[in-house]
Amino acid sequence: MNSTPPLLQARNVTMRFGGVTAVRSVDFSLGEVELRCLIGPNGAGKSTFFKMLTGQLRPSEGSIHFRNTDITGSNPHQIARLGVGIKTQVPNVFNGLSVRENVFIGAGRRKSLARAQRIVDETLTRLQLDTIADRIVGQLAHGQRQWVEIATVLAQEPELILLDEPAAGMNHEEVLRTAELIREINKTQALVVVEHDMQFIRMIARTVTVFSQGEVLVEGSVETVLSDQRVKDVYLGRRAA
Repeated sequence: MNSTPPLLQARNVTMRFGGVTAVRSVDFSLGEVELRCLIGPNGAGKSTFFKMLTGQLRPSEGSIHFRNTDITGSNPHQIARLGVGIKTQVPNVFNGLSVRENVFIGAGRRKSLARAQRIVDETLTRLQLDTIADRIVGQLAHGQRQWVEIATVLAQEPELILLDEPAAGMNHEEVLRTAELIREINKTQALVVVEHDMQFIRMIARTVTVFSQGEVLVEGSVETVLSDQRVKDVYLGRRAA
């Protein structure tokens, strides 16, 4: 039995909006350098849960710990300082700056100039963005802009990266490339990925957590989860038993 404490742990996390319970008593645990995909139909609660992990929402009940530090209700900047990289669905990049300059902004936080420059070079090479390093981000295609933001997050050297629908709006080639990037990053960092695209999930997932009606419906290997009749029922619009 693995006795290593979890990197990220949520206990009995609940989120209410007035009389509506969006997330109900969720327990969630993520190990070191683990890749976890959160899936579920619209309104299942996965995005609300993600926002609690990232500090965008404070849980109504329960607690969230990162490396045994209670981050419940901490803001995104506080969580980032602890070693959590956050990428939301909408690209948060500086359109008027080059790819290299954007990545430098990520690397330059709390790093010396020389160290930041080394991180930028390493990150651009690792994610194969060095060929567009001097391009202005505002002139790039949608997929490339998403990759620049992922590189900016990675350059902060987080232990955990939280990605919200990284493949949204991408064409097939961009989706394939994004899957490659995530697999590369997962060699050294843990990731939690919220995603709708089931083909993309199959490309990257090892373990999947399925949300339905604000609760965890099932959790397990991608093969087990995607063959589960309850999951099929949820995605086909039928109420899970």
